[in-house]
Amino acid sequence: MPAIPTPRFDVFYKHDDLTRLLQSYAQALPTLVEVRSIGKSHEGRDIWVVIITSKATGADVDKPAFWVDGNIHAAELTASTACLYWLHKLATGYAKDPQVTQLLDTRVVYMVPRLNPDGAELALADRPRHIRSSTRPYPWDEQPVDGLTVEDVDGDGRMLMMRVPDPHGTYKKCPDEPRLMVPRDPGEFGGEYYRLIPEGTLKNFDGLKIWVNPDREGLDLNRNFPAYWRQEFEQQGAGPYPTSEPEVRAMVDFITQHPNIGAAVSFHTHSGVILRPMGTQADDDMTPEDLWQYKRFSDLGAKLTGYPAISIYHDFKYHPKQVITGTQDWVYEHLGALFWTVEIWAPNKEAGINDYQWIDWYRDHPVEDDKKLLKWSDEQCGGKAHVDWYPFNHPQLGRVELGGWDKMNYWRNPPAHLREREAARFPTWLQQIALSLPKLEVLRAEVRALGPDSWRVRFAVANSGYLPSYVTKRALERKTVRGVVFQILLPKGASLISGKERTKGTQLEGHAPKGSLQAFMPDRNITGDRAMIEWIVKAPKGTVVGLTATADRAGTVRSEVTLD
Repeated sequence: MPAIPTPRFDVFYKHDDLTRLLQSYAQALPTLVEVRSIGKSHEGRDIWVVIITSKATGADVDKPAFWVDGNIHAAELTASTACLYWLHKLATGYAKDPQVTQLLDTRVVYMVPRLNPDGAELALADRPRHIRSSTRPYPWDEQPVDGLTVEDVDGDGRMLMMRVPDPHGTYKKCPDEPRLMVPRDPGEFGGEYYRLIPEGTLKNFDGLKIWVNPDREGLDLNRNFPAYWRQEFEQQGAGPYPTSEPEVRAMVDFITQHPNIGAAVSFHTHSGVILRPMGTQADDDMTPEDLWQYKRFSDLGAKLTGYPAISIYHDFKYHPKQVITGTQDWVYEHLGALFWTVEIWAPNKEAGINDYQWIDWYRDHPVEDDKKLLKWSDEQCGGKAHVDWYPFNHPQLGRVELGGWDKMNYWRNPPAHLREREAARFPTWLQQIALSLPKLEVLRAEVRALGPDSWRVRFAVANSGYLPSYVTKRALERKTVRGVVFQILLPKGASLISGKERTKGTQLEGHAPKGSLQAFMPDRNITGDRAMIEWIVKAPKGTVVGLTATADRAGTVRSEVTLD
């Protein structure tokens, strides 16, 4: 049997290497890990899902499931690293770590380390380009005929900024740290000023006007999901219609074909924060029971990861008058499964800037924060996070300087020496969510003789999970989950006197408390986690009857009884 692979977490894998790594886990652990393609990307690359569960304790589709994905955005490569880190923890922890063992014996993890292989491959190219998502041209197919296209002009594998002296420029050198560029003050004049332009090349430059072209590949796959999909004029990069893009369609198809998925996490970068729904409505408009549950798990995430957990709607808007929709809305608001987005890595926090407000910080912050970041670059990153300005003979602009922040390697993603540390924050929290999913178990399967060839069969089941079988109230509102479905399987020669071959029963509560013991209104449904069905069967003595019970998000259990 091949050995379990030992991946590197300080490098980003290209598609072929990632494929070999995932397949090597399946080869080393065939009873624990399986790799399947859920579809092809725009350029024809396989989108891999890793199915992680103990096959000895049942098929994946019979178990409650947790979904995790990463790298839907092209240059957010640490999202893949976080998935791979958890995969390795699960693969090496089974039969050694009690939490991992319990998880994989009773539940299944569906993991897609890289949902957008084309965009990631472009970000990892020898001369990279950092687009938002897919490499498909959108909304138009034509190449730009003028303007500036952002790219690596000097071939060093980085895309920095170009500094050009200009008396009308927006920026100036920081007086006490000339490597830093800071904005001119209102009404300021008479100094040495610069224009800062993204590194790139110009077409049909008239020597006067410069504008930055949008990426020809203008899709944002995270805006292509069905929930609250909006056209381009309302939500940039959304695509021509919901699930128009093969990467998103592959994910949507897989999840809808696996109703056992009750919770999900999507890894992104950056900001160092855990985001919870909703994206389009305030907490006051959210189903209260779901909000309370979200806050419990989010607070747990903050405690275990060190990342604050916040509301998308209240705390993480790109613009205060706009709402952000994407995966979280579809998974929670359409399907009623729990969902979080994790934005890995916060360079400002790394530099000792602790009082920052995520998106707002990028609009405006004191120059002292930039000085702290520069100090961090010098002392912790070998001076590579902020590149000192150096001269370059630009093909259209002539003599310029290149430099500034290396956003790909130190902002969008942690530097190589910190990637494993960031990825290591999450497994315990992910496992605790997954272990809280509803889990159907057999309580009792019994037979009682009523007369010659007449039998009463009873089948009782229970939800042993923390969460109810429906997971969220939103799922009940959207009618996306059924109650427990009981079925009796009769052999030839047997028939039912009373009862139906298949019956839909009630939803089952979990063992999550409805309130504290000091609550004025105690929970009255003490055994709401249990359900039972009864049939009267006509069959000869010794007949074996099969029994099954299925709850969409709690799994399937089977039993059989002998009529004697």
